[in-house]
Amino acid sequence: MKPKTLSLAVAALFLGGCTLIPKYEQPQAPVSAHWPTGPAYRAQDAEASGRLASEIGWREFFADPNLQRLIETALANNRDLRVSALNIQRAQAMYRIRRADMLPTVGIGAGETAQRIPADLSSTGQMMIAHQYGVSANISSYELDFFGRIRSLNEQALELYFSTEEAWRSAQISLVSGVTNTYLAWLADRQRQYVAQETLKSQQQSYDLIKTRYDQGIASELDLRQAQTSVEMARFDAASYTTYVAQDENALSLLLGTPALPEWLTANKTEDLGAAIRLTAGEIPSAVLQQRPDVLAAEHQLKAANANIGAARAAFFPSISLTTSVGTASASLSGLFKAGSGVWSFAPQISLPIFDSGRNIANLEVSETDRAIALAQYEKAVQTAFREVADALAQRGTIDEQLAAQKALTEATAATFRLATVRYEKGIDSYLNVLDAQRAMYSADLGLIGIQLARQMNQVALYKSLGGGIDQQEYQGERKAN
Repeated sequence: MKPKTLSLAVAALFLGGCTLIPKYEQPQAPVSAHWPTGPAYRAQDAEASGRLASEIGWREFFADPNLQRLIETALANNRDLRVSALNIQRAQAMYRIRRADMLPTVGIGAGETAQRIPADLSSTGQMMIAHQYGVSANISSYELDFFGRIRSLNEQALELYFSTEEAWRSAQISLVSGVTNTYLAWLADRQRQYVAQETLKSQQQSYDLIKTRYDQGIASELDLRQAQTSVEMARFDAASYTTYVAQDENALSLLLGTPALPEWLTANKTEDLGAAIRLTAGEIPSAVLQQRPDVLAAEHQLKAANANIGAARAAFFPSISLTTSVGTASASLSGLFKAGSGVWSFAPQISLPIFDSGRNIANLEVSETDRAIALAQYEKAVQTAFREVADALAQRGTIDEQLAAQKALTEATAATFRLATVRYEKGIDSYLNVLDAQRAMYSADLGLIGIQLARQMNQVALYKSLGGGIDQQEYQGERKAN
């Protein structure tokens, strides 16, 4: 093989993919390979079974048609999700910029140069003006990427693009769960508001009855004041829950990205928390943490930091750039394209760092530290994901027992209130026992609403923590569109 051919082959080898990027190996997950076990956990939740949460689209998971319409509205209008989508476009554009650096930039230039030459400097002894015209195609400072500096930066930009895409998916999952939890809280507060208003009506009726008996000299002033105290407390709660409902509506409106809640929602009188979500135990997976979008985003950040080390290493080696120009030149416009007017220039340049006061070493240390930081952030993302799933499983393991106990408590307090009322009316007990029983029943009713809300939110938390909340068909369609 001739020396020239050999040199071209070596150059082609370098240009084909040589980089100084360290070999990437996926870090060992710093969590247990199994979900926690113990009294707070169900046995079946610690075993792998069923479909992955990421395979269950939110349309399938959330059965309430009102909730589905709210999620659709939020996905179309929420500003935070819109920012995440724009970040994807920005990262995609940055990747194209880095990709363009791998190819030469070719430009066409045309120009005229005019020069006045004094008589004492002129070869003819007379003052003269010299003109030169030129047209050329130029390649300016194209770097031959022998050591993969540009390819390393391109790899870094690509991983950052992937990271922003996963961040968008994570933002969508958070938005879906946020809309759902706010909607559930709104339903629960409307139920609490209704219970408080009904309790106020009941206690106002009791107060009116006792007031009449007091006026007739049958009831004591103590009974009257105790009844009045109960009325005012109920009035306070009714006003408070009215505030909570309005705040829930404001929060939901912000998530939807709309000026106000849709009329079809506020006009709807349904209060059924149990109809909002559909979930069965067979659909609970066990090990999907490394497929969560936030974990994948952290891993792409780690890969980007790893690729940046290659660029920092390449800075220690020579940098070779080419500047070339091909065109025509003439002293007159008419002779610009005549035979013999061709000109060219070829200016290769090599730059080898000898002394830079430790700049390249420091840059390499920075890139290696960035990778160590990205590794710690990736491990923290995995640990956080594991903790979120474990917490949701712990609550899931006991929430049904809590719900059953709360229902039994609600029934018991209702029965106690009925008995206390009968005993008071027969003159056996004081009205204080009636008030205590009524307050206990009221508290149990609110507690039942709260535990029902907690059960629904637990299912949402488990669905989210396992990576659910993306409609895969819609997601694939958007990726093709982008």
